[in-house]
Amino acid sequence: MSILGRFLRARDERSQRVDDGDAMELTIEPMRRSHLEAVMQIEHTAYPQPWTIGVFQDELAMQARASRHYLVAKLGGRLVGYGGMIYIDDAAHITNVAVDVSMRRRGIATELMLDLAWEARRAGMASLTLEVRESNVSAQSLYGRFGFVPVGVRAKYYESRDDAIVMWCTDIQGDEFEGRLQRIEAERGADS
Repeated sequence: MSILGRFLRARDERSQRVDDGDAMELTIEPMRRSHLEAVMQIEHTAYPQPWTIGVFQDELAMQARASRHYLVAKLGGRLVGYGGMIYIDDAAHITNVAVDVSMRRRGIATELMLDLAWEARRAGMASLTLEVRESNVSAQSLYGRFGFVPVGVRAKYYESRDDAIVMWCTDIQGDEFEGRLQRIEAERGADS
């Protein structure tokens, strides 16, 4: 899909084929309160210490003030993933990207990351940052595709036990980052 096509698309609904062998469309749309029950089901399987529904409600309230961006992925109408970020100064901090256990390895996290990255660019952010569990090698690999590099470690960040790797992706307004996103989109399109 071209950059122009991505910008001209209705913001409320984007769809892509998912690598699952069938013709169901993956739809990415803004997270709403009505999504929270399904979000919480994924949240509880994805994280040992999940956010509460109250945290998500607070985040959605702040999203209305343009300091947050949360979205969901639906496949055939079923919510299969979600992601979000907070804007702090000129950096977008990705707070979470989670996919239903039964739907992993189908490109859904990549789609969520693409939408978050494009949105951070539209919002005028200069960089993206996140923390990832040191043992989560697959997530680190995904973030590496997007240009994130490790810059530090937060000791015992998760459950006061596991370390987090702090990753940054800088100059997201630059041509190199735009080209990276276009290549990821093209790779995804070639796989469909």
